[in-house]
Amino acid sequence: MKQILFIIAHEGFQPIEYYAAKAVLETGEQKILTASDGEGEASPAYDGAPAKIDASVTDAKAVDYDGVFVVGGPGAIDHLDNENVYRLVREAAENGLLYGAICIATRILSHAGVLKGKKATGWDGDNELGGIIEAGGGEYVREPVVTDGKMVTATGPKAAEEWGKAILRLC
Repeated sequence: MKQILFIIAHEGFQPIEYYAAKAVLETGEQKILTASDGEGEASPAYDGAPAKIDASVTDAKAVDYDGVFVVGGPGAIDHLDNENVYRLVREAAENGLLYGAICIATRILSHAGVLKGKKATGWDGDNELGGIIEAGGGEYVREPVVTDGKMVTATGPKAAEEWGKAILRLC
């Protein structure tokens, strides 16, 4: 059984992206743990249940897991676009672990410097994602889910289940 760390914003995570992907992974008997920038329970951006937080992004170590994935939502950039999350995804990439992001959180991967030479996708409602991915050394691909090596990215809620399936295939 692999342990996967999902990182969500303490306020404003996207519940469909989190719960749909988590449910798919749990069918494969993966253990999903949740890290955030706050403690207790995280509040979803939209209708949905709060999520129990298992770890702090400040204290978590990527090498304690088999994969590290960042979930989007309106709170992702405000709460997760920081050095603590960059460190976690860098550690995952540098140690050959699974990693990735969905929706707006792909921008966090670019800011962390883990997209060099990689194909990636994500939310592009503002038509800026291509430039952000290219600035991080990656190639923007307009597909719902993109797997490149051990990295999996996805566009958003409509692709959440497929994102989970792509991660599961790598497990």
